[in-house]
Amino acid sequence: MPVRLVVALVVTALAVLAAGAWLWSGREAPRPATLRAQPTSALYALVDSRQADPRPLTAAEVFTDATRTLGELRRQAVEEFADCADALWGVEAGGCTQALRATYAGEGAAGQFVILNLPDGRAADALVAALASDGFVRQAVAFDPARSRAEVRALGHYVTVSWAGVAPGAAAADLVRPLIDLDGLSAVVQSRVLDAT
Repeated sequence: MPVRLVVALVVTALAVLAAGAWLWSGREAPRPATLRAQPTSALYALVDSRQADPRPLTAAEVFTDATRTLGELRRQAVEEFADCADALWGVEAGGCTQALRATYAGEGAAGQFVILNLPDGRAADALVAALASDGFVRQAVAFDPARSRAEVRALGHYVTVSWAGVAPGAAAADLVRPLIDLDGLSAVVQSRVLDAT
């Protein structure tokens, strides 16, 4: 086999491998390794539509001073998006008017909590189904998606996403407690239910 042909084949193979590695490791759209998704339930019937619960969420309402620390996680940042597409990839959130996101980090784990404000429970259920299969929220804090767990729930016309993963440099971490702590931020929707009674 001529040397030129061998060199061309090797260069082509290396280019393909490099492109594949870049796409795999450098992609901006990771998904959790384990995901649990739940549709809304009758418990949230009083806030099943934005008409019944018209007041927008505020960052101070969702991310209170009491939630600066969640177990061993410490809050790093809070963001609010008027365009829900800024918090999502690979899915549409029709009628979504706002998304709030907070990131948390600790020694062994890190994670984030996102809440999205949709028009009604049907739209929330549709987004939960899409997040379970087609796309996900954008990752905003460093952790290993391949060693992560997430909980996605429709709560009336809201969708909450709690996502925790093993922090960079950590050999392993029990993600159950951080995920429960992050999901506790969804209690803001229960407060809205109580306000509606």
